[in-house]
Amino acid sequence: MTTTAEQAAAAICAEHGDDRTRLLDILLAVQRRHGRLDDGIIDALAARLGIPRVDVAGVVSFYSFLGDEPRGRIVIRLCNDVPDLMVGADKVAEGLEEELGIRFGETTPDGRFTLEWASCIGMSDQAPAALFNDVVVPNLGPGAARRLVRELKLHPEVADLRRLIVREYGDGKNSHDLVRAAVKNNIRRPGEVILADMAHGAGLRKALAMSPAEVIREVKTARLRGRGGAGFPTGMKWEFTRAGDAGQRYLVCNADEGEPGTFKDRVVLTERPDLLFEGMTIAGYAIGASRGLLYLRGEYAYLREYLEHVLSERRGQGLLGEGVCGKAGFDFDIRIQLGAGAYVCGEESALISSCEGLRGDPKNRPPFPAQRGYLGRPTSVNNVETLCCVPRILEMGSGWFASLGSRKSTGTKLLSVSGDCTRRGVYEVPLGTRLRAVLEMCGADEPVAVQVGGPSGQMVGPADFEREICFDDLATGGALVVFGAGRDPLAIASQYLAFFIHESCGYCTPCRVGNVLLKERLDRIRAGRGEAADLDYLQTLGQTVKAASRCGLGQTSPNPVLSTLRSFRSAYEALLVTPAGGAQPGFDLEGRLAEAKALTGRGSVHFGS
Repeated sequence: MTTTAEQAAAAICAEHGDDRTRLLDILLAVQRRHGRLDDGIIDALAARLGIPRVDVAGVVSFYSFLGDEPRGRIVIRLCNDVPDLMVGADKVAEGLEEELGIRFGETTPDGRFTLEWASCIGMSDQAPAALFNDVVVPNLGPGAARRLVRELKLHPEVADLRRLIVREYGDGKNSHDLVRAAVKNNIRRPGEVILADMAHGAGLRKALAMSPAEVIREVKTARLRGRGGAGFPTGMKWEFTRAGDAGQRYLVCNADEGEPGTFKDRVVLTERPDLLFEGMTIAGYAIGASRGLLYLRGEYAYLREYLEHVLSERRGQGLLGEGVCGKAGFDFDIRIQLGAGAYVCGEESALISSCEGLRGDPKNRPPFPAQRGYLGRPTSVNNVETLCCVPRILEMGSGWFASLGSRKSTGTKLLSVSGDCTRRGVYEVPLGTRLRAVLEMCGADEPVAVQVGGPSGQMVGPADFEREICFDDLATGGALVVFGAGRDPLAIASQYLAFFIHESCGYCTPCRVGNVLLKERLDRIRAGRGEAADLDYLQTLGQTVKAASRCGLGQTSPNPVLSTLRSFRSAYEALLVTPAGGAQPGFDLEGRLAEAKALTGRGSVHFGS
């Protein structure tokens, strides 16, 4: 017998054109309506979309926002990244658990509340922060968390959580009728490119007066490099994509800023969506694409309705759709693809898989997306900040842009600054700015360390504060986390390793196993049981994981260890001991056997039986 939920699932499939590539959207919609994706719903979706059941179940199991177990009508996701833990997220967690009578990972008996951890929700500048369904609650102290839960208990049938939870709107477009968020932008230093005033549509009109090849040449002359951290030349990427197979090509914007400590894209999406969509449209024209996708991280779902509204307005103004700006033969439109909680989807091939309605598993390369990307077609994947630079380059000229920043790193960089400083927020600075200057801007009082580029970047100490933020020195996708006196760099490195272990897709052994071994050895040193040989072990294993891992996650996951070994080696050496009877065993066989006995209830364990 077909259940009501299964009938509704079929209707949601129909709303999405029974398109198998929209599976992630379909699953999110079904779960939002029914709270879970049980076996019956998975069977119904597989049959309706004509795909193997295992494919649907695999997607459900991959994303943290999806699940086959019942969740509460209100899912509270408390952020536990390093910036949040630095300001008391653990105390907030205790308050929530005591008030609800459940632990994290559990649901209240009445089915109203579920508690979950979130690795990062893009709110490190106003931590501790949590999501109550899609509603952001920033600056959440333990007392406020308790009061909020008590009030929610008094309103069991509330339909609009925002009306009950949000007491005061944030600045700028956070107060827009379609956003209504308590989030603050915290724009501390606007620069000359992205956070400056812009002439609406000027860059696009100039681009359409040129040929696609001329647009690409202008971007190359500006020497624009990708702002995601790797710094690949944008014009060259577009050239490769345009040179791909004739026919349909795609432009994908990566707005999945899941790197803990990063939140600059949140501000751009809130305050400069027109600039972003204009950049996407110019990119589409340059590479010969008629379709663009904005991959919006699931934690920013509260912005989706507003972004759809901006897209609709642009269509009405002739800036999207058929014959953009009256340009015959250039049709371009943008669809928003919502993510569902998976850090690895920030890697471009994993992001493409997710856009196709698949698990966000990274793909082997080659082929590269420019050759075979979304739906097997040539695809350019660019991040938010990169695309926002494009209209300004066309509007003001490549020479203007190249005059900003340094010789090899032109333009400006958006920085998300959080941690032990008085002015957390977003800073737009010229590339080539010294780290010490940024620390002075943000009110960092005698910092002992700075994490540059999030967990996948590097931790540097005072000896490196005169270095420059640019592609050829301190490269960063945008996150700077400041650590003041009393912070332990090795404890922070261990927390970052725990993050990578949790977020690994588990496909390749170096990443799946290597990070666990790195954390075990690091924690052994922190516990005072390390020896000199352990430092060589960490260095060698870290380099091996980087070299042998399949995707960017594994290739950067050892960086918390490798960078602290380089910048804070004395902190490691101070914890080492010299064993009286020679080297300590690297693997505690007796201890692990005791664990196995306890788990199995057996008095002995036999191998090979």
